[in-house]
Amino acid sequence: MPAVGSTASRKTAEAAITVRPINGFIGAEIEGVDLRRPLSAAEFKIVHDALVRYEVIVLRDQDITVDQQMAFGARFGELSIHPFSPNLADKPEVIILDYSKDNPPALTDIWHVDETFREAPPMATILRAKSVPEVGGDTLFASMSAAYRGLSERMKQHIHGMEALHDFKPWRPLFAHSDRAKLRKLEDDFPNPWHPVVRVHPVSGRRVLYVNQQFCVRIKDLKTDESDTLLAFLYRQATIPEYQLRVKWKPNTLVMWDNRSVQHYAAHDYYPARRIMERVTVKGDRPIGVRGAYTPDSVAANGTTKPAIAEGTRPGPKRAFDRY
Repeated sequence: MPAVGSTASRKTAEAAITVRPINGFIGAEIEGVDLRRPLSAAEFKIVHDALVRYEVIVLRDQDITVDQQMAFGARFGELSIHPFSPNLADKPEVIILDYSKDNPPALTDIWHVDETFREAPPMATILRAKSVPEVGGDTLFASMSAAYRGLSERMKQHIHGMEALHDFKPWRPLFAHSDRAKLRKLEDDFPNPWHPVVRVHPVSGRRVLYVNQQFCVRIKDLKTDESDTLLAFLYRQATIPEYQLRVKWKPNTLVMWDNRSVQHYAAHDYYPARRIMERVTVKGDRPIGVRGAYTPDSVAANGTTKPAIAEGTRPGPKRAFDRY
């Protein structure tokens, strides 16, 4: 019988890991991973590759400590500290999201990418459920690589090379007049970055529609009404059901999403029940857009978007009462 930690044992553990896609464009459940112990290099590669490919991974029954969750996140990179959220005093990398009748949820019932007000937003977010309501409290995710591919070629050409300004605007109302000095300090620490409207995923090479309603302010070089109209259209791409995944939480469910290519939305449909989650985020790099003149994207991805319908035509038989 092979000793614990031997090559034969590791191969058996790796073979036990299964990655099962959930939807056509986004999401996979991973079974056979126990985060109470460190992952081998081969096991970690399976998890890492699944995250890049499916953009959201779901691991059930992970009865782990905060330290073990942090250790898992640290395998992907250095953990970050959120400047506004309720962090643990002795572990500031950990955010505790504890919502109830006495502390109703706020600011997360909007499609967004975590912390794009940073020059280098987080690479990924890891959220684990401690206590969940019997009904409601789901989190929705949207693949913004699929959303980009679903645009017409003409629209892709139109937004090619554009940049959008991002700001920590949801938290600005927290600062009263007496807190202006603190607000100015935060503005110095987090100067508004210009991020590409279409970023290139640094690992997969996929193009990603990289604007979100929570943090975007405007698109560079457009008039206000032009920017608002275009952004409203681009925001709506996250609401297309084919690009979405909806996660039903259970205690000890752990979800990790690729913050470089995914938006999410936490539904506020469980008041006055209590929902407690623990979150860590992994530092990322500065978003980079598509370089050079526009060319169609050729990088393979999940799912197949509907083929474009030529203008003035409709699929199927034509009937006298059809309107064009």
